[in-house]
Amino acid sequence: MPRRRVIGIDAGGTKLLGGVVDDRLAVEHRVHRLWLGEDSRRLLDIMVDVVTEARDVAPDIEAVGFGIPSLVDQRSGESVMSPHLPLDGVPFRDLMSERLGLPVVVDNDANGAALAEQRYGAARGASHVAMLTLGTGIGGGLVLGGELYRGSTGAGAELGHMTVDLDGPPCRSGCPNRGCLETVASGRAIGEAGVEIARRRADSALGRAAAAGEEVTGALVTELAHDGDSAAREAIEQVGERLGAGLVNLVNVFNPEVVVIGGGAVAAGDLLLGPARAILAERGLRPNRDQVRVVPAHFGPEAGMLGAALLALERDPR
Repeated sequence: MPRRRVIGIDAGGTKLLGGVVDDRLAVEHRVHRLWLGEDSRRLLDIMVDVVTEARDVAPDIEAVGFGIPSLVDQRSGESVMSPHLPLDGVPFRDLMSERLGLPVVVDNDANGAALAEQRYGAARGASHVAMLTLGTGIGGGLVLGGELYRGSTGAGAELGHMTVDLDGPPCRSGCPNRGCLETVASGRAIGEAGVEIARRRADSALGRAAAAGEEVTGALVTELAHDGDSAAREAIEQVGERLGAGLVNLVNVFNPEVVVIGGGAVAAGDLLLGPARAILAERGLRPNRDQVRVVPAHFGPEAGMLGAALLALERDPR
């Protein structure tokens, strides 16, 4: 029996990853694009170009799934509000379906990633799963009772916007809150913690890199931490503890079997997850804290693309 094939598109704040994916979640072809500062028209044109390139390789595509960093109204397919891309108020599903001539499914990118990890990845076999994707911000996804949870209109599971510090810094994503989890525990937050620690630990590898004019990003801090620099490790531990505060909230409220941590920041591995697990073990309610597993994403940076493809494969045929 021939395999069904769809296209999955993960559209992030600075880059896009697309792929031709079959019904066993095998990727047959990948397409990458970088973007920064494009307007909505140009963004949509790039997405259409990527899908067109993928269809040239696999013309028997039956649908396209898009994961976008946006609140998506599942009733209309509209991108209601996107903090990282100029997609506010765009009737995304209908517009892209019209331009592509194919059925289109659109959802929040972290929802798709959570579904992929629950069906086939790090949380396979679990029915109650929470996922955090740590990048420029923090995306969130929930699978409860085996089903993706979206809330009443599709805008639920914005887990990165839970408050962990009432008097914390303002959220930078257009959210009116202060002290959101994503302001203190994202990949960007690792870089910001690195900048602060580099100033007072000038004799460290991190301090020397900053003094030499290198941009202190989450990736640089992570690299130096893996090389053994104690200042870089201090920065990651600090962010890991803040992440742990978010995990306490998640685990107390939803009682998941598994919490999956994805996104670029998970490259820090146990340097980040170890302190987070320690805070959860100290502050979480029993038995929730004792039963939950906190694990890195299995699919890494491809979780969002595979999740978007899975949404297309599992779409309502009506």
